[in-house]
Formats: sequence, C-alpha cells, structure tokens
Amino acid sequence: MVTERTGWWRAAAAVAAGALPCLAFPAPALWWFAYVALVPWMLLLRSAPTGRRAALEGWLGGAGFIVAVHHWLLPSLHVFLVPVALLLGVLWIPWALLVRELLGGTPHGWRAAAALVLVPAGWLLSELARSWQGLGGPWGLLGASQWQVPPALRLASVGGVWLVSLLVVAVNCALVLLVTVPRARVPAVAAVAGCAVLTGVVWLWLPRPEASGGVLRVAVVQPGLMADGPDGASGPTMTGATGATGATGATGTATTAAAAAAADAAQRRFDAQERLTATLVGRRVDLVVWGESSVGADLAARPDLSRRLAALSARVGAPLLVNVDARRSDRPGIYKSSVLVGPQGPTGDRYDKMRLVPFGEYVPARAVLGWATSVGKAAGEDRMRGAAPVVMGLPDGTRIGPLVCFESAFPDMSRELTRMGAAVLVAQSSTSTFQHSWAPAQHASLGALRAAENGRPFVHATLTGVSAVYGPSGGRIGPELSTSASTAEVYELPLARGTTLFVRFGNWPGVASVLAVAAYCALRGARAVRPVRPAPEPSAPPARTVRGSAARPGR
Repeated sequence: MVTERTGWWRAAAAVAAGALPCLAFPAPALWWFAYVALVPWMLLLRSAPTGRRAALEGWLGGAGFIVAVHHWLLPSLHVFLVPVALLLGVLWIPWALLVRELLGGTPHGWRAAAALVLVPAGWLLSELARSWQGLGGPWGLLGASQWQVPPALRLASVGGVWLVSLLVVAVNCALVLLVTVPRARVPAVAAVAGCAVLTGVVWLWLPRPEASGGVLRVAVVQPGLMADGPDGASGPTMTGATGATGATGATGTATTAAAAAAADAAQRRFDAQERLTATLVGRRVDLVVWGESSVGADLAARPDLSRRLAALSARVGAPLLVNVDARRSDRPGIYKSSVLVGPQGPTGDRYDKMRLVPFGEYVPARAVLGWATSVGKAAGEDRMRGAAPVVMGLPDGTRIGPLVCFESAFPDMSRELTRMGAAVLVAQSSTSTFQHSWAPAQHASLGALRAAENGRPFVHATLTGVSAVYGPSGGRIGPELSTSASTAEVYELPLARGTTLFVRFGNWPGVASVLAVAAYCALRGARAVRPVRPAPEPSAPPARTVRGSAARPGR
C-alpha cells in the first residue's frame, strides 16, 4: 500500500532516477555509466504496487530524463521546458508497464527471458516515437552515449544507434534480474554474455569500411563568438543573421537597433571567416567548410558577397561550402541553405534545410503556441523547409552530402545521403546560444555515430565550437576545435567505399522491436478474451441399498 507520504517520495525518486542517464552523455561523457544508469529507475518501477502507479513513475521518470538531457535549453525556453518534458514523458509509460509486468515479483524462466527481450524493445519504442521531428527529434538517444566506444560504433554500422540502445537497456535489465531474482540469474548471465559475444563477433568478423585509397583534404573554418551581437545560434533561438535581411519584421526604434546590431555582427563574422580562410592559401585543400548561418544575406541579392567568396575560392584553390541564413530573393520566406561557391561564384548546388528546430526555427501550431515568443527566445518568424536532400559534386569528382544543424541527429537523413552516393557527410552547425553548456559537445558527438552507421567520414563544422571530424569507422580525426577556438584547421579524410548493413537495411532493430511488443500485446489480448470453460460437473455416485451394497439392475 502506498501512503501519501510514500507516494511523494516515490514520485521524487522517479524523477531523479530518470535523470541519471544524462551523466553518460557529453559533457560528463561517462559512457560506462549508461550500462547501470537505468537500474534504479527499473527497481522502482518493478516494485510499483499497481499498474497505475508504474505508469505515473514511468511518466515522471521520462520527464526527468528529458529535462536533464536538455537542461541547457532553460535559458531560452525557461519554464516552457517543463510542460514539453511532461508531454514527452508520456512516451515512457508503456515501457514502465512492461518493466512492472515482466520484472515485478519473482520472474524466472520464460518471464525473465521475455523481459530481456521486451523491456529493451519497449524502451526503443519510446525513442522511436520521440524521434519524430514534431516531438523534437532524436536528441539524447541512449545509444548515442556510446559515441566514443569503438565496439559500440561497430554495432551502429549493423543496426544504427538503435541497436546500441537495445544492447545498453538489455544489460541494465540483466543487472536488475541479477540483483533481485536469484532464480533468474542464469538467463541474466546468459543475456550479458550474449551481448558481449554479439559485440565481439561484430568487432572481429564484420568487414570494416573498405578504404578507396583516396584522401580528401577538408578545412573547417571556425570564427568564434562575435562580441556585441547575435551569432546565428542554432537551437531554440534563431535570431542569428536574420536581422541583416530584415527577417524579423522590425517595428520601433528598439527593434531597428537590434536589426542593425545583427547586421553588423553578421558582417563582422563574414569578415572574420574571410580572414581565416585566407590563411589556407598554399595549404592544398579540396574543400573549405563554414558553419551554420555563416552568411547573413542571400547571395543573389548581394553580388558583392558572392564576388568576395568567389575570389576567396580562387585564392585558396578549393570550393567553399557556406551556409546562408536569409530571406531568399527568388521566393518568399527565410531559408537556411548550404551553398557551394567556386572560383566563378555559386555553382548552383544548394541544399535548403528540411528539418527545422521546434521553437528555434518555427513555432508548432503558432496560432495556439505563439505566446512562447514572449516567454523564451522562440522564432519570431517561421523558416521555410527545403523539399529534398541534395548531393553536391566537387571538382575532383568527390560527392558530399550536406546537413544543417540538428539534422545530424537524424540517422535516416545521413543514410539517405549515403544511398544517393555521398562519399563525405558534412554538417554545418552553431550552438553559440548555449556556448557554455553541454550542448556543443553533445552535438559534436553525434557525428561519430553518423560516420559509423554509414561507413563515411563526417565533418561537423560550427561557428563557435565544438567542431570535429570523424573517419569512416567513427573514430575522431585530428584535433577537436573547442568553444574557445578561432581558427581554420585542415583535416585529411580517408575516403571509403562499400555499404554498411545499416545503410542496406535501415532501422531493422526498430521494426523488430515493434513486432516483438505487438506480438506480446496480441498474446496478452488473446489470453484476456479467451472464453473460460466451465468446470465439468461431478458424476453422481452409484446408488446403494440399505445394506450398503450397490444397486444392480433387475434387482
């Protein structure tokens, strides 16, 4: 029985237990902690006296997880982060019910074995649901905490970050069985051993990305913070360089002054990137990458900027991949676009960002939630979406696949670019709004997962750090550019060919998890509606005579 005092204690414990896994992500980056981080939460859920109580504690724990992993959003979203977390926390309720049903009491035999399959599958369902862009996207997937673990990256090449999440939750589930149910220790130990064997087999025998023999020399230009002005930050505040193009719809003296400050900051940022890029002359590079919102005006409307970029490309001897954050001159609305510029000017290769940051680049259901712009730093005007992914060709024939901002968090987007023939994946980003938080390191770490999943090198270039480059197996190449760096760094990217199993088959762990949970629910439903057969009526005892002998016919 749960008293009111005990109920409050359990509710607080659920929030705290749900928040624990955040320590496995950057910046703490305690990757090993992920394999035990869910144990306290699962122990709480298995002891819930009722299913309703388990659902409540799953919901609160999920909300605690969202707030902990995204706590750096608080300066921008303020209290709005709490209702968002409570909304997303609902996605953990089915997982919580599975934990209580399969791990509660003294599970052994088939129930323990089922728990080792269905509890990880239930967790993955919550990750799949919240990975929908309308719910914020796949930031903070549990498997992403293993971005610096080579065996885990090898698993990602087989089943993406989803397979890594399944393995991490399976180990947590096995530990719960080891701690609580002595009779279930055999399947628990077998599960841990099975995870280790699977990882070992993949590590030892799965073919690694095949080197093509080519090397692409890529320069990342990171200008650093521009004082006294916005920095084109990505995330919940997207004011960026839009002031330079009048995108904010200035009204009044204060707004006009803010637009002028934004335009000045955008120009100073452009000048700084131009100076840093000029230091690359004579260093033989094949591509120069600038960060997100690195150009604050449409190049068609500003031929002076286009000519400067073309002249810079000619001096360096390589095309520039810049990112234009501005109102387009050829169609209505503001776009964030990756644009390739060569010695003759823009080459015509342009990618318009497709998946926008909720509240940062658009406000969902603005007619209802538009008030968020007055509470936090939500987008004053919705940006426009691109129509399709684009693969761009370099002069040497190498093809690159651009992504913008948190599109690097979506495994399906980089997979699609790889299937389209991209030899190098490039993400242009900026997290300057969250400069002194965990966000820059969390964002940069995603490049390792995308590189390993696709067997392609990955470039994560930012305005203000953290910038990083990863090889085809997900290992980091060269130095990481911290949030205090202002520099241009050249990286040698080994090119690879071939196709990983993830590129070939996609998110098959997610499909398998959906089928496993659906089959379990169908089985439970069939058992619940199965008609109960009435017990057979006892047969009448034989008749006896007064003397106690059985009556015989005819007597």
